Amino acid sequence: MVIICKLLDSVDFIEGEILYVNKPLHWTSFDLVNKIRWKISRTLKIKKLKVGHAGTLDPLATGVMIICTGKATKRIEEFQYQTKEYIATLRLGATTPSFDLEKEIDATYPTEHITKELIDKVIPTFKGEVWQVPPVYSAVKVDGKRAYDYARDGQEVELTPKLLVIDEIEVLNFSLPELRLRIVCSKGTYIRALARDIGVALQSGAHLTSLERTKIGDVTLDNCFEISELLESIEKIVK
Repeated sequence: MVIICKLLDSVDFIEGEILYVNKPLHWTSFDLVNKIRWKISRTLKIKKLKVGHAGTLDPLATGVMIICTGKATKRIEEFQYQTKEYIATLRLGATTPSFDLEKEIDATYPTEHITKELIDKVIPTFKGEVWQVPPVYSAVKVDGKRAYDYARDGQEVELTPKLLVIDEIEVLNFSLPELRLRIVCSKGTYIRALARDIGVALQSGAHLTSLERTKIGDVTLDNCFEISELLESIEKIVK
């Protein structure tokens, strides 16, 4: 088994390979997996191939995704439990139902009181163990149904808080209404929900305007294929 960064050589997708890919903006995680599966299957002229990913990214997020093929899909859980690093940009003073740009702004709040001193006081309180209620617009299951299905049907649903670990949280830039953060966290952390909670802690509101996953374990963006580059490489190595 070869762990593939920016080089494809002597690989066996059926036996199992691990691909590092920079997920494009607006693609779902399923879109990425499906495209890679289709390309490998078509190139190898096979009908079935196991392909999976080790950690979902929302359509409006970009960055590191680990894709496993064939027998390497058995390692997905191993990668899922590795810490992840994100660069997140928040807009303060406004909220959306989805906590990001998927939905329109539904409320605005004062921001005049938010100073650099307040930011420096509040942000460190999110480091360590935190209880987080997942977003309503998420794939969390409640009574066998996805939370986002309830939300889209206009039904209220109570989601159970989850205990998470935020290893690091650092302010990269603050200029009202924008706040840019670097976050290192555990599996299952919703950065959208963190944006919501930061807004509340600042006695205002907030939502995510951009999100990039820059690292999973030791895998960084520098190790990742762009999707067009990967698809081209798959075709070349088989031929």
